[in-house]
Amino acid sequence: MTTMPKKYKYSWPIEATIDVIGGKWKPLVIYQLKDGTLRFNQIAAKVTPKITQRMLTKELRELERDGLISRKVYPQIPPKVEYSITERGKSLMPILDQLCDWGSEHMSDDIEFKCEE
Repeated sequence: MTTMPKKYKYSWPIEATIDVIGGKWKPLVIYQLKDGTLRFNQIAAKVTPKITQRMLTKELRELERDGLISRKVYPQIPPKVEYSITERGKSLMPILDQLCDWGSEHMSDDIEFKCEE
């Protein structure tokens, strides 16, 4: 008999948010999906500096598990998989936009890309 893992209880709302979108890659992946559906290689090409395939796969699985992105698999050969942001993921865009704006305002000398790119 398989038991479901117990859902973690957070002490603070910010702890839960950081757990879901924390790390180097998740915010960048979500931000790239804000304008529409992308395939795996398109996401990998847009996330700079380059993310490894293994790490991108891990991050996409976690974002899907947390309901921030959706994954659609087309039954064809070779397989076609597309990723898009969910409504729950879209609710994070104001936060990510603010993070991008803060970085532009306070660290612009150290930033290669702009938020709009």
